[in-house]
Amino acid sequence: MNRAMADKVVIVTGGAAGIGAATALRFAEEGARVVVSDINEAGGQQVVEHIRSTGGEAIFQRCDVSQSDQVQGLIQTAVDQYGRLDAAFNNAGVEGDAATTPNCSEENFDLNIAVNLKGVFLCLKYQINQFLAQGGGGAIVNTASVAGLVAAKGVPAYVAAKHGVVGLTKTAAIEFAKKGIRVNAVCPGGIRTEMLERAIDEKPWVEKQLLRLQPIGRLGEPREIGEVVVFLCSDQASFLTGQAVPVDGGCTAI
Repeated sequence: MNRAMADKVVIVTGGAAGIGAATALRFAEEGARVVVSDINEAGGQQVVEHIRSTGGEAIFQRCDVSQSDQVQGLIQTAVDQYGRLDAAFNNAGVEGDAATTPNCSEENFDLNIAVNLKGVFLCLKYQINQFLAQGGGGAIVNTASVAGLVAAKGVPAYVAAKHGVVGLTKTAAIEFAKKGIRVNAVCPGGIRTEMLERAIDEKPWVEKQLLRLQPIGRLGEPREIGEVVVFLCSDQASFLTGQAVPVDGGCTAI
């Protein structure tokens, strides 16, 4: 059976849990050699061990995506280990604090921009440079959010960062389309991740609110995002670039 990512080398940031972990596993199931990255070393190593236990190939590299030298080191690790880089899923992110715009602290705003937006920028910058050094070609998927497409009350810093991710995605895509480099974003809706579970534990009404917003009538599962990411990175999506793809149970269709 042909596997969609056979022998491809893929980086997954934010790969220790949630969407990142599920996507790393899907990449491995489709034959990719996966570099799992996160600031959570224990979680990242567990994902690597899971991949290896099922016959896949993976390594872990700690990386704070807001730090340029660490991002460069992550990409160099992939190249040193496997000889090249073929695709990347820039998924690392933080939720920050909930507060209306006038009550949003500068610290919270700066954190969201540093990780959720600058982190994606740095990954794009050095991943594209690596693709070009290899002669062009490659695929990148960035994690935005439905909050990168529409407004969401109470999280202005998060919304600003995720809107920025969509803009970066489109810009990089058109800049390097003729070099065979494709750049897309996924925009998850309510997905049952550890991050969301923390929010629900703190504010139980959050789950009911999310369910009302999603016509499909349930929360999504991390693996459902992973399926889309793997497709976008595969040759099956060869004519698809510059898109922010909602994976949201229909909420942005309303």
